[in-house]
Amino acid sequence: MIYKNKQIILNLHEKIIEIGAINPVDIFGVNNSILIQLQAHFSKLKIIVRGHVVKVLGNSKDIAVFEETLMLIIAHFERYNNISKSNIENILNAKSKVFEGDIIEDEVIVYGNKGLKVKARTKNQAKMVEAIKTNDMLFAIGPAGTGKTYTAVALAVRALKDKEVRKIILTRPAVEAGENLGFLPGDLKDKLDPYLQPLYDALRDMITPEKLEDYIENNIIQIAPLAYMRGRTLDKAFVILDEGQNATENQIKMFLTRMGKSAKFIITGDATQVDLPHNQKSGLIKAVTVLKGVEGIAIVELDEQDVVRHRLVKHIIRAFKKGDKIEENKKR
Repeated sequence: MIYKNKQIILNLHEKIIEIGAINPVDIFGVNNSILIQLQAHFSKLKIIVRGHVVKVLGNSKDIAVFEETLMLIIAHFERYNNISKSNIENILNAKSKVFEGDIIEDEVIVYGNKGLKVKARTKNQAKMVEAIKTNDMLFAIGPAGTGKTYTAVALAVRALKDKEVRKIILTRPAVEAGENLGFLPGDLKDKLDPYLQPLYDALRDMITPEKLEDYIENNIIQIAPLAYMRGRTLDKAFVILDEGQNATENQIKMFLTRMGKSAKFIITGDATQVDLPHNQKSGLIKAVTVLKGVEGIAIVELDEQDVVRHRLVKHIIRAFKKGDKIEENKKR
């Protein structure tokens, strides 16, 4: 037994709860402000936090209620990447009911870090969001800066958070190194990072650093070059092939046939920026042509109207498009 508030707690039980790969400050607040709030509400319990482990002492029924409440708090944080004292108050009052004050915004794909709300910002990005709901494979084709990769990563993170898939797999063709990365310095991760940096950047916007590191260490999020997909069957995974225009016909066929049960595939690419040698054809262009109209496969084309970068990017895309047409007319 222990003494607390001059009362003797009988039938003392102990429960150890691990909060996982979440920064304890995110859950319990700066200077333990939220922990103090919880301790005041569960006054009959003794709550001790040491890093990622919570030790609770008290009556078994009270402990069970506390554990349920803590799981709701963690679930709220994982969904919104944020939690406030008012959110805690709503959870304490509502328990497993819908939390008063939680705003469910259908247009938000995923809640990122520091209050970031990732949404479809253009008409064709919205088409991507809608298309993946009813199709298991989606081709998002368009010029640089249209947000196709960022939107695809957001959809993958949402699917993982909602437990629709067990893992995310992100891949790109390492064209500049001819898929032979041996001459680059460092270990495998160091060799691949220059090619996969845009994918890391998107993930860092949407997942807390601690959680992202945990996901990568446990292979829940896998980032690898396209060549490493050969021979795999990708089940219960959300898989994104970025820069798909730099995959050869054999590579794109190999990749698409990796699709396993309960999987979602998004292939992004820009048909105007093929970096393959002149004697090799882009597999993306052929895939979009031959797979058009196949049930379960959607194709969304983005254009300069979808550009969400600097305003000059739209003008650059239009200028190059105009230049290409002039050159084509000269050849005729």
